Amino acid sequence: MKQWSIFGKKILFVICFCIAVAFSSTETQASTAVETNGALKVEGTKLVSQKTGQEVQLRGVSTHGINWDVGYPYISKAAFQTLRDDYSVNAIRLAMYTTEYYGYCDKGSAGESQATVQATLKQRIDTGVQAATDLGMYVIIDWHILNDKTPKKYQSEAKKFFKEMSKKYAGYDNVIYEICNEPNGGTSWSDIKSYANTIIPIIRANDSDAVIIVGTPTWSQDVDVASQSPLKYDNIMYTLHFYSATHQDSYRQKLKTALNNGLPVMVTEFGVSEASGAGSMNTSEAKKWLDLLDENKISYFAWSLSNKAETASLLKAGTSKTSGWSKSDLSATGKWVLGQYNTRSGKKTTSYKPAKVSSITLKNVKSKKVKVTVKKVSNATGYQIKYSTSKKFKKAKTVKTTKTSYTIKKLKKGKTYYVKVRAYRKMNGKTYYGSYSSVKKVKIKK
Repeated sequence: MKQWSIFGKKILFVICFCIAVAFSSTETQASTAVETNGALKVEGTKLVSQKTGQEVQLRGVSTHGINWDVGYPYISKAAFQTLRDDYSVNAIRLAMYTTEYYGYCDKGSAGESQATVQATLKQRIDTGVQAATDLGMYVIIDWHILNDKTPKKYQSEAKKFFKEMSKKYAGYDNVIYEICNEPNGGTSWSDIKSYANTIIPIIRANDSDAVIIVGTPTWSQDVDVASQSPLKYDNIMYTLHFYSATHQDSYRQKLKTALNNGLPVMVTEFGVSEASGAGSMNTSEAKKWLDLLDENKISYFAWSLSNKAETASLLKAGTSKTSGWSKSDLSATGKWVLGQYNTRSGKKTTSYKPAKVSSITLKNVKSKKVKVTVKKVSNATGYQIKYSTSKKFKKAKTVKTTKTSYTIKKLKKGKTYYVKVRAYRKMNGKTYYGSYSSVKKVKIKK
């Protein structure tokens, strides 16, 4: 009986271990926002997971206009992954201007034809959607009206655009449509409703349950007005934009009125600057805003992912990196906003550890040298190479390189060398190391 008891305990241990591994694997696979929540829907004033029924809050970042070189260089999987992994961002907004230079409806002084401009912008949108999808992030396709003032000006173009987009992305759980960014210039809620009543059925014909966001009058600030006469569709939200150095308590009262009237609101654009995107910062007012939004589980997107020389940009002016930003690459706005995201998401410390080097190759080149080639690790600052004539790496030497290939010199002919490599990443004044690759060996024959 005693022997059977010990055997039974071993069997029980193995079973428990397998269950734990399976559970751990499930947790890892369901770690992204989209994997956890799936498609979203609107219930009351809340954004809710269709998968779990739980409330969902998006903390996102908006690109600057993807029409321009201050916006489109940051449309990449590497950029979005940096935001997701290092700064607790779970959603991206792709802001496509309809007018101004390279506008979708009015290309301005751009040399290309309007058809070429449109094709280019749609390709940039697709790049952004696919990157967000690969990373399990939500993504807003934003029809960014501004200088055209009323969405009705280019309503026929919007109809064609959203018909194409909704057909293309109908099977995506993470795509959200924002059909008019900031109506202004006296555009009434009645005008916006008329436009929305035209566009929403077009999207619904292809995508029956996607979340659709509708702008509100006066640069998307009059959510209180919209709450008095909402649209009669499911899964609709209404936009509020604010810039904390300009829009303060009276605008928060508009939000509170809208919520009291049962209007579901999403802040698809906010900044800590003045409304122009320039001028002074007001983080104390911005904190009041974010506290109110968090209290009501309202999603919000920061303007903007750009190195443009203006206060609202999240990156320092002149920053050349298009991903892998350390704190020193961020503007004052970026440091505050993304710091708030990490704090408010409950992320106590950011993991900057790069992935394990998956493979290396070694080649004995002339004059007692070995060329080491490393398979690139995303967001790595560089690589540390350790080599020795001992399998156990006794008296090993190490070198560092920022490139994916490095030639080790002054080796001994006839000796066999063992080599392994790990990636490292420098963030906020510290160096973080990944795991070493498997060990490879090479004999010095020449």
